[in-house]
Amino acid sequence: MLRQDSGRTRAISRIIPTNVLTMGRKTVTVLAILAAALIVLALTARALLNLDRYRPRVISYLEQTTGKPADIGRLSLHLFPLAISVENFGLRNTAPFPAGYIVKVARIDAQLDPRALWHRHIVVTSLVLDGPVLNPTSDPDGPWNFENPGAKPATQSFTLGEIGQVIIRRGQLMASNLLPSDSPGPVFLEAHEVYGELDHVNVDAMIAASSNSMGGQGHVRAERFSFGAIDAKNLSFTLQLWARQVFLANLKAYACGGHASCSLFFDLTGKRPAFRTSAKFSGVDIAAVLQPFDNGRGKMTGQMEGDLTLAGQILHTHRPLAGIHGQGHVTLHNGRVPSLALNENLMRLVKFNNQGPAKDNPASFNRISTDLELSNLRISSKTIDIDGYGVDVDATGTVNVDGSDELDYQGVARITTKQGFFTSTFARFAGATVKDGLLSFPFKVGGTIDSPVFAKASGHR
Repeated sequence: MLRQDSGRTRAISRIIPTNVLTMGRKTVTVLAILAAALIVLALTARALLNLDRYRPRVISYLEQTTGKPADIGRLSLHLFPLAISVENFGLRNTAPFPAGYIVKVARIDAQLDPRALWHRHIVVTSLVLDGPVLNPTSDPDGPWNFENPGAKPATQSFTLGEIGQVIIRRGQLMASNLLPSDSPGPVFLEAHEVYGELDHVNVDAMIAASSNSMGGQGHVRAERFSFGAIDAKNLSFTLQLWARQVFLANLKAYACGGHASCSLFFDLTGKRPAFRTSAKFSGVDIAAVLQPFDNGRGKMTGQMEGDLTLAGQILHTHRPLAGIHGQGHVTLHNGRVPSLALNENLMRLVKFNNQGPAKDNPASFNRISTDLELSNLRISSKTIDIDGYGVDVDATGTVNVDGSDELDYQGVARITTKQGFFTSTFARFAGATVKDGLLSFPFKVGGTIDSPVFAKASGHR
C-alpha cells in the first residue's frame, strides 16, 4: 500500500509542482488564522460595543477613587478611531460643601491607543471635553472640594498618566470660597465660553501635592473673564498647570473700552488661595471701570492707562479680595470729576481761572498722573500731578476702600495765567499766595468719594 500511495504522490507531483502544493497549504493556514481572528474580533467587538453595561461598575470605581458621588449618563465605544465616549459626566460635592457639582461635562471623547489596549493597558492619546463646567470651592480649613483627603496613592490601580492632547470646548469656570460658617461665599473668579488646546497633560502631576512636574500647558481663549470687580472680554493666554498652581502667561484682553496685557498666577497650596498679577493697560474708560461700584458710579470720566502689580490672599469672607496689596502708576486723560463741580470752595477758585473747558466746567482736567500703593484697604499716592485747563495741581493723600470711602488729600493748586493787580490783591485775601503774577492756593480734600469736601488749607505745601 505504501508503495502504491508513494507512486500516486509522485504521479501528482509530476502534474502539480511541489511549490504550488506548498503555497496552497500556506494559504489554507493563513485563511484559517484570519478566520479565527475574525471570529475572535467579532466576539470581542460584540462584548465591547455594549460598553454602557459597564457603566455601574465605572461609576462605582470613580466614587471609590475620588470619594465623590459620580454621574454618567451613557458610555459608548467607537472603533474608527478607537475611542470611548462619556455623556453627562459629573462629580458632586460632599460635606461640608453645598449641594452641587464639582465638575460637569456634557460629553467626553477619549481616543485610545489600540496597541496599548491589546496589551491590556489603557492609554488616552487625546481627550475632548465638550461643555465642561468647573466649580472649585475652598473650605476655610484648607481643602478644596475637588480633593479627597482620604485617598491613598498606593491603592490607586488606575491612572490616566500623560494625555497627549486635551481639547476644551465651551467651558465655564466659577471659583468661590466657603465662609467660616460653611455657607457659600461669593464667586471671586469666573470665565465663560472657554476654548483651549493643551499638550502633554499629566493629571497625576496636577493631583499629587508633592509633584514638581508640569501638569500641562497650551493656548486658551475666553469670551469673558471676571476677577472680583475686574471684568474683561476676548481673552487669550498661555495656560500652565502645576500641582495646585495655575499660571496665565501673555494674557491679552479687551477691558472697559481699552486693552490690557498681564500675567496672573494662582497658588492653591496654602490654607488660603493666593494670587499675584502684573498688568499694563491703555485706552480704558474709567467711567466703565467705576460702573460696578455703587459709590464710584458716575464719579469720574476719562481715558486711563498705566501699570499695576497686585498680590494677596483670597479670604473666606463676603469680600474675598479685601486682602489685596500692590502698587503701580496710572495716568488719566481728558476727563471730569463731576462731584467736585458742586463744591462751593472750588467754585471760588475757578473765578480766577478763565481758560479752556474749566471756564464752563471746573471739574474738567487735561491730565492726571499719580502713583498708587494699595495696602490694608487704603490707596495712598505720594505724587499726584493734575494738569487742568489753566490749573496745575500737586497733591498727595489717601482714600479708604474699606466701605467708608474717606478722602484725605492735600496739595497746592496754581492758576497758570497771570492775574492783574486787583485780582491778585483779592486773591491774597482769599488765602492765595502770588509769585510772578501767578496765584497758588493750598487746599485739602476731605469727606468721602460720594461727597468730597474741597477746602482751603492753612499753609503752603
